[in-house]
Amino acid sequence: MTLLETVSRLVEADADADDVLRGVVGALVDNGAAWSGIFFVEDDELVLGPHAGTPAASERTVVPVLYEGTHVADLAVDRCGDRETLARVADLVAIQCLVGWDTGGVPWDDAES
Repeated sequence: MTLLETVSRLVEADADADDVLRGVVGALVDNGAAWSGIFFVEDDELVLGPHAGTPAASERTVVPVLYEGTHVADLAVDRCGDRETLARVADLVAIQCLVGWDTGGVPWDDAES
């Protein structure tokens, strides 16, 4: 199964947005990225949400996640320069990024448990 097929299945599943986004960043790492994460736009700042892998920031590719033309998040992936595929992933997860940041006040590291 390709990365885009995996992401499509995760997005189409009847699951909580947080779980979908955790699955997506995990799938990116499973498909060869060193690290992947989603940074949510909160009060005009980017806040790291779900992430997986080991960071290699010097090799980071970042694509915006837009929902109906509004910048809601950034998808950041280390050691994966395929911007076209990452842009498609960003399109697929845009709606989950609207609610994905809401962990009920629990930091992401704690919410992942």
